[in-house]
Amino acid sequence: MAELVVTMAIRPLVAMLRDKASSYLLDQYNVMEGMEEQHKILKRRLPIILDVITDAEEQATANREGAKAWLQELKRVAYEANEVFDEFKYEALRREARKNGHYKKLGFDVIKIFPTHNRAVFRQRMGSKLCRILEDINVLIAEMHDFGLRQTFLVSSQFRQTPVSKEWRQTDYVIIDPQEIASRSRHEDKNNIVNILLGQAGNADLAVVPIVGMGGLGKTTLAQLIYNEPKIQKHFQLQLWVCVSDTFDVNSIAKSIVEASPKKNYDTEKPPLDRLQKLLSGKRYLLVLDDVWNREVQKWERLKVCLQHGGMGSAVLTTTRDKQVAEIMGADITYNLNVLKDDFIKEIIVARAFSSENDKPPKLLKLVGEIVKRCRGSPLAATALGSVLRTKTSVEEWEAISSRSSICTDETGILPILKLSYNDLPPHMKQCFAFCAIFPKDYKIDVEKLIHLWIANGFIPEHEEDSLETIGKHIFSELASRSFFLDIEESKEWYYSDMGINYYSITTCKIHDLMHDIAMSVMGKECVVVIKEPSQTEWLSDSARHLFFSCEETEGILNDALEKKSPAIQTLICDSRIESSLKHLSKYSSLHALKLCLRTESFVLKPKYLHHLRYLDLSFSEIKALPEDISILYNLQVLDLSNCRYLQRLPRQMKYMTSLCHLYTHGCPELKSMPPGLENLTKLQTLTVFVAGVPGPDCSDVAELQNLNLGGQLELCQVENVEKAESEVANLGNKKDLTELTLRWSKVGESMVLDKFEPHGGLHVLKIYSYGGECIGMLQNMVEIHLFHCKRLQFLFRCSTLFAFSKLKVLTLEHLCGFEGWWEIDERHEERTIFPVLEKLFISNCGNLVALPEPQLLQGPCGEGGYTLVHSAFPALKILKMEHLKSFQRWDTVKETQGEQIVFPWLEELSIWNCPKLIALPKAPLLQEPCIEGGYKLVRSAFPALKVLKMGRLERFQRWDPVEGTLFPQLEKLSVRKCPNIINLPEAPKLSVLEIENGKQEICHCVDRYLSSLNNLILKLEYIEITSEVDCTSIVPVEAKDKWNQKSPLTVMQLRCCNSFFGEGAPEPSDYFLHLQELAIGRCDVLVHWPEKVFQSLVSLRRLVINSCKNLVGYAQAPLEPSAIERSQCLPGLESLALKDCPSLVEMFKVPASLKIMDITWCPKLESIFGKQQGMSEFIEGSSCSEVVVHAAVSELPSSPMNHSCPCLEDLRLLRCGSLPAVLNLPPSLKTLKMYVCSSIQVLACQQGGLQKPEASTSISRTPIMPEPPAAAAATAAREHLLSPHLECLVIQDCAGMLGGTLRLPAPLKRLDIIGNSGLTSLEYLSGEHPPSLKYLTLAGCSTLASLPNEPQVYRSLWRLAITGCPAIKKLPRCLHQQLGSIDDDFKELDARYEVMAFKPKTWKEIPRLVRERRAAALEARKRQQVMQE
Repeated sequence: MAELVVTMAIRPLVAMLRDKASSYLLDQYNVMEGMEEQHKILKRRLPIILDVITDAEEQATANREGAKAWLQELKRVAYEANEVFDEFKYEALRREARKNGHYKKLGFDVIKIFPTHNRAVFRQRMGSKLCRILEDINVLIAEMHDFGLRQTFLVSSQFRQTPVSKEWRQTDYVIIDPQEIASRSRHEDKNNIVNILLGQAGNADLAVVPIVGMGGLGKTTLAQLIYNEPKIQKHFQLQLWVCVSDTFDVNSIAKSIVEASPKKNYDTEKPPLDRLQKLLSGKRYLLVLDDVWNREVQKWERLKVCLQHGGMGSAVLTTTRDKQVAEIMGADITYNLNVLKDDFIKEIIVARAFSSENDKPPKLLKLVGEIVKRCRGSPLAATALGSVLRTKTSVEEWEAISSRSSICTDETGILPILKLSYNDLPPHMKQCFAFCAIFPKDYKIDVEKLIHLWIANGFIPEHEEDSLETIGKHIFSELASRSFFLDIEESKEWYYSDMGINYYSITTCKIHDLMHDIAMSVMGKECVVVIKEPSQTEWLSDSARHLFFSCEETEGILNDALEKKSPAIQTLICDSRIESSLKHLSKYSSLHALKLCLRTESFVLKPKYLHHLRYLDLSFSEIKALPEDISILYNLQVLDLSNCRYLQRLPRQMKYMTSLCHLYTHGCPELKSMPPGLENLTKLQTLTVFVAGVPGPDCSDVAELQNLNLGGQLELCQVENVEKAESEVANLGNKKDLTELTLRWSKVGESMVLDKFEPHGGLHVLKIYSYGGECIGMLQNMVEIHLFHCKRLQFLFRCSTLFAFSKLKVLTLEHLCGFEGWWEIDERHEERTIFPVLEKLFISNCGNLVALPEPQLLQGPCGEGGYTLVHSAFPALKILKMEHLKSFQRWDTVKETQGEQIVFPWLEELSIWNCPKLIALPKAPLLQEPCIEGGYKLVRSAFPALKVLKMGRLERFQRWDPVEGTLFPQLEKLSVRKCPNIINLPEAPKLSVLEIENGKQEICHCVDRYLSSLNNLILKLEYIEITSEVDCTSIVPVEAKDKWNQKSPLTVMQLRCCNSFFGEGAPEPSDYFLHLQELAIGRCDVLVHWPEKVFQSLVSLRRLVINSCKNLVGYAQAPLEPSAIERSQCLPGLESLALKDCPSLVEMFKVPASLKIMDITWCPKLESIFGKQQGMSEFIEGSSCSEVVVHAAVSELPSSPMNHSCPCLEDLRLLRCGSLPAVLNLPPSLKTLKMYVCSSIQVLACQQGGLQKPEASTSISRTPIMPEPPAAAAATAAREHLLSPHLECLVIQDCAGMLGGTLRLPAPLKRLDIIGNSGLTSLEYLSGEHPPSLKYLTLAGCSTLASLPNEPQVYRSLWRLAITGCPAIKKLPRCLHQQLGSIDDDFKELDARYEVMAFKPKTWKEIPRLVRERRAAALEARKRQQVMQE
């Protein structure tokens, strides 16, 4: 890995320094006065160093230690010099702001903000820094000559380095990987490409098919499979394989192709291209060019001229990591290769790691799953790791490899293959990609923010013609095309506004784990990612530059680290919330980029220490305002205040932040105006929300945006406050870079602002809220139109002639109370389609809308299916959602006549909710549908392409179209909710999801028609009370038994009020539900006993929920034979069990060992959880006489198999189980235990195998709060509740029956809540390997609790504390007292007497008043608690 560390792109760092040293600002404001000579020398020296960097990096790659050391020192000096010139630039910007009057606005605060603004002081301080830099540069130049570093000239404008040889990558068509696994894992990919190649048989042009994917995905192996496929060998007359890898030299490649053929020895004296042309002439050939990197079009075109002399159907199959290579080669079809499925990755690892079938230790096989996750679908990683594991024989060795932060090590050999992609990058792209090591693995990266971070750190070289953002987008596209980024997705990020939830468009991406390893190896210790509290003390080195935090107590970790270290941090991203203040503020002075999510009302850093900040992200913070002196951040380019829901105002002097390019203010509902002078921010490109305030001197007017080149998305709020609104809105609509515009009025009022609105053609998305006009102007160029709460709007448009929305793809109409028709025109003209390309239509709360637009006759076959001529208003519509349309009753504006038929030819999703007058779907026309075997068949369907149908609250909907045949040939999901008149279901042969809610019982009989395709069934029928007692023996409808003769594909089934599924006298359950993983049963009156035979058949079930089964008692109906118990067990794979509101339940079934989560609520008669509690009868009977027997009863529990049940249980929750006398046999694996209102529980006990012996445990010393008599002390010692050693969360609330004594707490406990307890007297910690980690402590209404632990480590991590209503606790332990000051007041609730003790002497005079206030608060808290209990 050391080989890559030295290839960190140092050239861009030095080039950045050269550009800063030449900045015009330095001369314009004379900030280098007195340092002119040093400045000139430095500008001469830097190009000399730039000339030799390439040679230095090559020597360092060859393990020349002197060159490595020289590069590391150069990097250090370059960083320091960049910081020095950042200071010069800031001084220039400061002088510019002062010249423009900023100092007068700041007033006397100037002295605090700029303590060293005196020019003489600045000159002396910076002069010494510049001299030191110059000395270091001179030393580096002297060493450069000593090491013999030579000048090298760049070969292209892309700063491309000398290419690294890839000779060792030579491949051929012989498959090296395990062929059987390779063939199965890429079977589908192979067939897809084989079909593409064979499909070119009649093509006279040369077909080029690239296989594109990141390194290590198996592109070469797939090409080998295709090359050796018998169909391919039979089809092509000539097959050739050439591995390109190195520089794309046309003559060399032509020679290699010829030499790969049987005629390689012919015409050897002729030029290679002539030989190639003769070889291919007239023959149908397949040429595989493996591992192509060439991006030079002319070279490929020169080779292609010869390749085109082949016969008809010839093809070139290439493999490449670069999508742009595929584009250059003129590929019609690019095949993007995806990662392998985990099953195949597992096979590869097992095949490599174990020598034979018989030599596979089960303990090691269990660990394969974790290794599979590390590979992330890469067969290269699987092969390499499997080979490494072959020599490892112990569990510890396997776990060590599995837990490595990176699998790209010298041992695995993955690094050289993957780093080829990195080495091929230009230097500035290397720097941009390597920076991505700052993000954790599998992190979803916001692309726009990533580009801004690159800019903030100076990674993007400036260009005269393009903006930095444009260059950044190009760099991202380049890296994405070379497979450095994957999973690139367009999505919507929601945010709140006055009108509810809105959405902001973002693009995200991820980095494959293996590519992330490359970035980490390059950055070394410069990037630090902290996702949990660091265990090692030296986690932060002095060379750290970029930090990412995503863990609790980030501020504490940072404060502790910066107390000892002073790294020059450039990027700090805190993805977790900051709860308290940061310290050592001056150590943040080198920051260029900062992201904080503050839970404080104010900004936690001082702007005077943030002069170099370019990027500030405070999104989702709870601040109310920014400090006024933040306006001195003259370098700031990005300010993200999105989703700061309490933000009330922006800094009034923001107009002086002249470098600002991007201001994000969406999701700030309390923001009522913008600061004045925004027209001075001439570089502003992004402003997501402009709030038009009441005109006045303290707020901006929309007119100030007129000369700003805004782009992207802009929302204008409170339009009613805008003077000359019509012209100002028109101006916004004409901004050429604006793609999305939102106009929002606070309330609907009479308005004509949009009557003549005609935005420019580049504006694609228009959203309008609460507009008061009756119609809108010409919007025919829009791609998306969204109209909300425009109550006076009657028509989409009104004009003299009909026109089409030729580009419109999305249309939303919501809360348009006056909307009656779609358009109003003066004259009726020829019939034409108004919405020819509309794909998504959403209509809701349009109370006057009666029908959809009048359909037009489609002039010809509709789509590829050869449909006959039909009527359709929406020939391209894919999604239609209609909700809350109280008048809607027809599918077109013209009342339907006999024989007219409407069709939605491409509709895939239809949702209809609360349309009370709708009776039926459109009539189904007769259509032609292509058959798989060829030809066509006739079907009747208005929705031939429909895949999802959702219907709800359709009170009058009665019928499906009564036609023969299939009504929904492609339907996959059907949801019918609260449609009382529907009693049958339509034909849908491909249905996989069926959801019925509040349906008639008759619907249950229609389910059997979907049995062969359903994998998700939700049946929630109307309740009919069953009076006769019928036992459950099956979960198959009795009437459908003859149809359930095959295994069902169902994986999820929810049944409510489905008593017909549990019929009397049903046959023995078999393997109908072999694949069922989730089962929920609700309100089933015939379920009385545990159906153990049914449970045995559900071998794949993972989650079981039983709810509101009032007759369920428990007990097995008939005991199983001993042999049957041995053969099978109930629900062998169950992981989650929930029992809710079963008032008759007395006993549990024997839960399986696989169970992880158990939730039991409102089962008041339940007597035991883990079977019958043996050994407790004496305890229960005698508990009223003496509590001392508890410990004996627990310790005398028999060692039976029941005592070792549920070895995997981690989460147990009990609510209102009033008959449970105890919770025994708690497994050692338990991590969460919550008990609420279980009044009979008297004792908790862990399985003895998981306990520390009492004599071996040492409790942490306790504060003796209340002296006890000797007899009572002895009794207390005998009374101990024993908990799981791994417990992390314990909640005991209103369990009044618990016996008194000591509660021994395990060290891993993080949360402890004890509320309403009158028995416990003390809390103690068991000693363990790790110190206690308590974070949340709540003690309320514990009348007898007198003693708490008194060791500092118990409360060290505490950040939420509540102790109220515990009279026996006279005072807090000293160590807890000392911790009170570090707990935020918002997360601390204590009775007044405890708080008094924490006062400092200087506050003693205020004690009486504070005591009165806190007593009153405590009294109020107790009253609230009493009310809650009642």
